[in-house]
Amino acid sequence: MLTRRHLRIKVMQSLYSFLQNREGSLVDEVNFFKKSYLNTFSLYLSLLAFLKSTFDYAKDHTALERDLRVKASSLNSVKLVQNNILMFIAGHPVLLNYIKKRKIKFWELDFDYVRANFDALMESDKYKHYALLKSPTLEEDKDLISYFFKEIVAQSDRFYEYIEDKELTWIDDLPVVNTFLVKILAHIDPDDVNSLSFPEMNIADQDPQFAIELMEKVIVNDDLLTDEMAQRTENWDRDRIALLDAIMIKMAIAELLFFPSIPTKVTLNEYIEISKDYSTPKSNVFINGVLDKIIKDFETSGRLNKAGRGLI
Repeated sequence: MLTRRHLRIKVMQSLYSFLQNREGSLVDEVNFFKKSYLNTFSLYLSLLAFLKSTFDYAKDHTALERDLRVKASSLNSVKLVQNNILMFIAGHPVLLNYIKKRKIKFWELDFDYVRANFDALMESDKYKHYALLKSPTLEEDKDLISYFFKEIVAQSDRFYEYIEDKELTWIDDLPVVNTFLVKILAHIDPDDVNSLSFPEMNIADQDPQFAIELMEKVIVNDDLLTDEMAQRTENWDRDRIALLDAIMIKMAIAELLFFPSIPTKVTLNEYIEISKDYSTPKSNVFINGVLDKIIKDFETSGRLNKAGRGLI
């Protein structure tokens, strides 16, 4: 679910907190990273649980409409209850087991968020058109649920605020998990229970272990990395270099020096791309220039110890 770029960003955020406050220990930061990494899967389950709660609310809403003797042609939510994708998710045995095992009940307790997004869907032109379809195709079912999630749920400021309040690290993971879930929705086959995947995170996997090692290398070698950066920024007032920019440069230097299997170009490109999202345009140019100079210096001095062909 998370790429190495996402993991680098998580490491950067952890280092920012650690180096800004200088409180806690390396062990504390590693444990915080592990929790943050594992919580990404919890967020994914929570979003699926939200879709299940939407289906449950739609069923109750439809029943209420019928109890009030609303004409069948006017039943707003009946088509949503019949949506094959939403039915598949709401009744998926693996999801139901996770919800029970992890006690994911907050959508039931805070159903105002479910109701608000449900109401927004009912009022949308997209749903009004869908409700007029006599027999929606599977693709039309997918299209509606993808629209609901991308254009209504993911665009809701209240939803974002709620997610942030539930778990501190979730707000940074939400765009990544949202994108992953939208891709999953596009490939669901109601006849194949395995088409809804549950990529449970394992901290022992290679990528999270890389991230932990990167964090450890930066913290343990902070003085060395600071000196390496200072030698290439002599014309800059150190106090004027933003902490986040300095952290990205240090992380890149650590990869260049301590991770022989990672190609130099990969390291350079990754931190240039990350800086585009987390720094100002001027900072992006600054980081690019500093890293380019460091790489040239390391190549000249023979300090780039890259193993394998095409890694420099």
